[in-house]
Amino acid sequence: MPKLKFGLAIPAWAWLLVFFVAPIFMVVVFSFGYKPSIFATHALDHLSFDRYLEALSPTFFSTFLNTLWIGILGTVLCLVIGAPVAYWIAVKAPPSKRGLLLALVMVPFWTNFLVRTIGWQVILAPEGWLSQLLQGIGVIPGPLDLLYSRGAVLLGVVYNYLPLMILPLFVAFDRVSGPLREASKDLGAGSVSTFLRVTVPLARPGIIAGVLLVYIPLMGDYITATVLGGAKGNMIGQVVASQFQTAQNWALGSAMAVLLIIVIMLSIAIAAGLLWLVTLPLRQRNRLVLGEGS
Repeated sequence: MPKLKFGLAIPAWAWLLVFFVAPIFMVVVFSFGYKPSIFATHALDHLSFDRYLEALSPTFFSTFLNTLWIGILGTVLCLVIGAPVAYWIAVKAPPSKRGLLLALVMVPFWTNFLVRTIGWQVILAPEGWLSQLLQGIGVIPGPLDLLYSRGAVLLGVVYNYLPLMILPLFVAFDRVSGPLREASKDLGAGSVSTFLRVTVPLARPGIIAGVLLVYIPLMGDYITATVLGGAKGNMIGQVVASQFQTAQNWALGSAMAVLLIIVIMLSIAIAAGLLWLVTLPLRQRNRLVLGEGS
């Protein structure tokens, strides 16, 4: 029986090995190489950390910081916007309508990622209908000056990745049974207290899954930055793509990609550590309560 279980997992392991481990290994190896000439993409006869030092130069380091700022703030905005929507669909909306509401959440994914991002480029253009509308009602004195900025990139990533936050949050909130919330209210807790002390702790795995599903691909996004960001909203994924496709410097692009992976892993580890520290008093209090109850 154990051999049979292992045999069933072989296709999944082979898929991960060929399409995940092997490409990342090649990128790591290329990152120690260099660009030998203007017509060559990379060379591996002399390995060094020079490309990492080049990737961390002031020119590119500011792009890493901008990417981290957009990634963290975009994920937080998706969580703040997506949590009420997911909670309303899972708890407040009629069960017969939830399927339709989830389908409406998924509507943006029925359109190509690039096409819907270009749609925001049209909306945010200084001569676009939104700019004319805001000028017509007196909200802004002149043309809308938002396109090709970090604000436009932030708006674009929140729009593109918000469904990835709503769906796992919906599943998490939907699994919190109604009797638990009713029991909390019967014991004197208000709606806010019930949500914070009952619903959120039980839905924590879904919240963590939503944050990871949004944060990881958002950090590597380059389409949104290319279409909406320009020079002010540049992200490291855009620079990595340009190194591979335009500059043909695979070594430098690989070093940037490896550093991006490291930044993502470190930021997730730091966030997990902070979450553990923040929830430590609550866990200790729960242990004390359980100990007194026993």
